This record gives sequence, C-alpha cells and structure tokens, in this order.
Amino acid sequence: MTGVADKIMSRVRSQGDRWVCTPKDFLDLGSRPAVDQALSRLVKSGQLRRAARGLYDVPRYSELMGRVVPADLFSAIDAIVRRDGIRIMPDGLAAANILGITNAVLVKAAFVTDGPTRTVAVGGNKIWFKHAGPKVMQWAGRPGAQGFQALLWLGPRIATANPSVVSILKSKLPEEAKRDLRENVGALPEWMIPLVLDITTDMSVTA
Repeated sequence: MTGVADKIMSRVRSQGDRWVCTPKDFLDLGSRPAVDQALSRLVKSGQLRRAARGLYDVPRYSELMGRVVPADLFSAIDAIVRRDGIRIMPDGLAAANILGITNAVLVKAAFVTDGPTRTVAVGGNKIWFKHAGPKVMQWAGRPGAQGFQALLWLGPRIATANPSVVSILKSKLPEEAKRDLRENVGALPEWMIPLVLDITTDMSVTA
C-alpha cells in the first residue's frame, strides 16, 4: 500500500468499524488525486468498500445473518452532511412519529435540507433529502426543531382541530425544546403561534 492508503486505514480504524467516510475526510493526508487512488486501491484489496458514490466503509460480516451487512445508515447520513456542507432535519412525519402524535410506520429515511432535493442509495437503503427554505431550516440543530417539524407536518387544519396535539407535545417535548419555541415565536408561522403558546403556557420566558 502507499503511504496515503496506510494513513487512510489508520484513520478509518480509529473511528470504529461503522464509520462511513468520504475522500474529503482525508484531504489533509494527500492531494485529491492521491486520496482517490488510495481509496480505489483499498476497495480493490477488500479493506474498504464503496457504500455509495463517494462513500466508503469497512465491510462487515454478520455471523447471525450469514452475510455482509449494509453500511450504517446514520453514519452514511453524517458523511453526506460533512462532505456536502449541508444542514438537515428529520422530516415532519419522523418528528411526529417520535413524539407520539402519529403511529404511522416510517418506510424511508427522509430529511429536509438546505441542500438540493435528491435520493441517495446506500446499500439496499435509500435516503431522501428534500430542499426546504430558510424559514424551515433556521430550526436545524435547535432544541425546538422536532416540535416545529411535527406541527408543520400536521398543518393548521389538523393541528388546531385536535386538542390532543397540544397535550401530547406539552408532555413529550423537553423543557429546552418548549423554551426554544416559546422564546422564538416570531419565527413561527402565524397559525402555529397560538398552539405553541398553549403548549408552553406554564413556562416562564426569559427576556
């Protein structure tokens, strides 16, 4: 192996066997052509596999299932975020499901993003990214993101017509999330404000 390939494998091992990486993760080790060539050699030797276009991981074999298992989906998502410099949030259905507003079965990994709308195939799985505007993406990475996304998915008609929505979010949302929503009501759609005020009615708000 070349020196760059040795260094790549050393870094991969230090991250654990579920880590999904991209060429961008190794550009401090050599030029882009050198990194690409090293990754190609590592794939041919079987030390790495190409999990998707521009994504690599260590092949893992499951004795229980008797086969090679797909790349770790969440690690693949993290790798895409790192590589493309995008922000993401789980889509509204996923948020509503996690909070117990709906028991709909999640059949896909779906996210909203400030990047382009696209589908990425990783092994036998697909990841859906849907572009969202600044008014939605300003909540990315914030405590109130899950509650905001769940309400946005429900929409004004369903959310305001079902008192259980307020009671569920009041009991399920962490205090930090409630505070984030309450203190940033000006960033919410107008129809959502009364709902958030009801959800956070017992909270004190800092100035």
